[in-house]
Amino acid sequence: MQTTVLLVLGLFTTAHAQTVTVAANGTGQFRTIQEAINSLPDAATKLRTVFIKNGTYREKVYLDGKARLVLKGQSERGVVLTYPQARDMWLCGPGATAGDWGVATLNLRNSPDITLENLTVINSYGFDATGEVTIDCPSTPTGKKTVSKTGHQMALRTLPGTTRLIVRHCTFRALGGDTVSPWDTEAGAYYFKDCTLEGGVDFYCPRGWAYAENCRFICHSKEAAIWHDGSGSRDSKTVLRNCTFSGDDGFKLGRFHREAQFYLVDCRFAANMADADIYHAASGPGAKQWGRRVYYAGCHRQGGDFAWMKDNLNTAEGAPKPQDLTAAWTFGGRWNPLTGAVRATPQLPASQIDTTAEKMLLYQRAVGGWPKALGEVKVNYVARISPGARAGLLDGKNQNDATIDNDATTREIHYLLKAFQQTNNPAYRQGAENGIRYLLKMQYANGGFPQFYPDLSSYRHEITYNDDAMVRALTVLRRVARQDERYALVSPDLVGPAKDAVARGLACILKTQVVQHGRPTAWCAQYDEVTLLPAKARAFELASLSGDESVGIVHFLMDTEQPTAEVKAAVAGAVAWFEQVKMPGFALKEIPAPQETRGIDRVIVAQPGAVLWARFYELGTNRPIYVGRDSQVHYQLREIENERRAGYVYAGTWPAELLAVEFPAWLKRIGGQK
Repeated sequence: MQTTVLLVLGLFTTAHAQTVTVAANGTGQFRTIQEAINSLPDAATKLRTVFIKNGTYREKVYLDGKARLVLKGQSERGVVLTYPQARDMWLCGPGATAGDWGVATLNLRNSPDITLENLTVINSYGFDATGEVTIDCPSTPTGKKTVSKTGHQMALRTLPGTTRLIVRHCTFRALGGDTVSPWDTEAGAYYFKDCTLEGGVDFYCPRGWAYAENCRFICHSKEAAIWHDGSGSRDSKTVLRNCTFSGDDGFKLGRFHREAQFYLVDCRFAANMADADIYHAASGPGAKQWGRRVYYAGCHRQGGDFAWMKDNLNTAEGAPKPQDLTAAWTFGGRWNPLTGAVRATPQLPASQIDTTAEKMLLYQRAVGGWPKALGEVKVNYVARISPGARAGLLDGKNQNDATIDNDATTREIHYLLKAFQQTNNPAYRQGAENGIRYLLKMQYANGGFPQFYPDLSSYRHEITYNDDAMVRALTVLRRVARQDERYALVSPDLVGPAKDAVARGLACILKTQVVQHGRPTAWCAQYDEVTLLPAKARAFELASLSGDESVGIVHFLMDTEQPTAEVKAAVAGAVAWFEQVKMPGFALKEIPAPQETRGIDRVIVAQPGAVLWARFYELGTNRPIYVGRDSQVHYQLREIENERRAGYVYAGTWPAELLAVEFPAWLKRIGGQK
């Protein structure tokens, strides 16, 4: 196949480039960097430059959807962009919904072909703070958060869509971790030259492909200076050439939490570093697919080399020579930052394509979630998608019909991660991660989940246990938090938010359990998201205790690691309630009914040895209730219309296995204490 090469950077002459000037003292076109960026259109066929005169700029800067843009300072030491904010503070405020977008001093996303030159970018929180502080944090179960002066503090943060980033003659400083965080596991390509990077743990932590040359690394942590995530592709790597490392006594060189590939060539280390090779952090899944890949060539330490610094390039795949490890080699020939050449992405082989996953990506909405139906037609990933329907799906990306109802979104997340495992197609993992971020975004601060998001019309805004919607969402997030099986493949920046989301969800479950005469019982299918009082949904779904959804909630509670006394009491109370309200000696039967529109009917009949539970129980009395489309309460199934009797399940055996098998096993596992 013929390769197409586009020349993207470096080939635009000054005559064709647009330049705007920033000066804090008012001698430029703009006083702030953000104003200058905002003045330029997003898309461009020509290179644009924001020229920044010497001065101190106290602002957060955002590049969102910009392309082919240069931020160029008058001098590296003279242009200082600074903003103090710990990541935890951001996540307790605007970041509660935005995530890491906006956490840094300089933030980039969806902005390819950006150049940063002659800039000093500082997140000064750790330098300014006198110690730990406790702040209000609505997104945590306690409503509070303790913030350390050495926690995560990002100076430069790039999110997916910002690739082919060139950084020259720049300084990035923070006291905490993740100072420089260029994160796009699937497509990230980052080039650093003649830069100074300073921070705490993992303060240089690229994902994807990164090349750093003639850079200075200053570490204020005894855990690790550098980090890499190369799990998006076996070829992705971080290369550091002719770089120097110094820092506090006992600083360690680096670590990785998942698949990674390190090459250090002609690097020099201070005498006070720890005798510790780049290591696998115990908290991560590590290198399971491709093994440990850490390589050195020509590296030396002041005062004598440690044994692990020995040259071992010959053990790397392809056994490259030191001279081979150029920037073009690092990026696999897809991009050469020295010439600006970009090679078109080749078509994926059939082995990396899963047809069902491809359909799921088509149906995925821009917000990250999935619809359960298009109009009245349920989403069907088996059916063929015509060219017209495909075009319609692409046009409908911004529709607000994403939901967690009827297994939507959670089903797709699970399948896409499975497809990524089998094909190593990064698009599938990215789709799953966007779905997980959707779940995090839609959760209320009190831990509950609406049925739909962002469409909160009608009863869709209510906290929804109905059809196990909230429990399924929390189960996915719990698997992310635990890095369970295929969920260990997702971005590590999702793990912390997932843990917080699960904790809030658990707190919401405990708060919404209905208490009768001082005893916890079961749950309703819906709750008001503000008052946490039982709520009505559809006409036939009145506020009532659920004999169905309560089972899924109990399963979730029993899966809690080290359950608290409150969790144990909630489980025991629900089990006791199931025993109290069961209907022994009855069964639900489906019978022919040719006179009815559906041709069937459902009836409750006596059957020795059988046990039945109602879907709905009246609040206060625990009597089984049956409600049709007229919203009138009846106490016999036969009293409501056939359309509902035959089209909705009003009774079942949902708690049977829980009572007979699962609850006794759980009691045994936790030591028999209720």
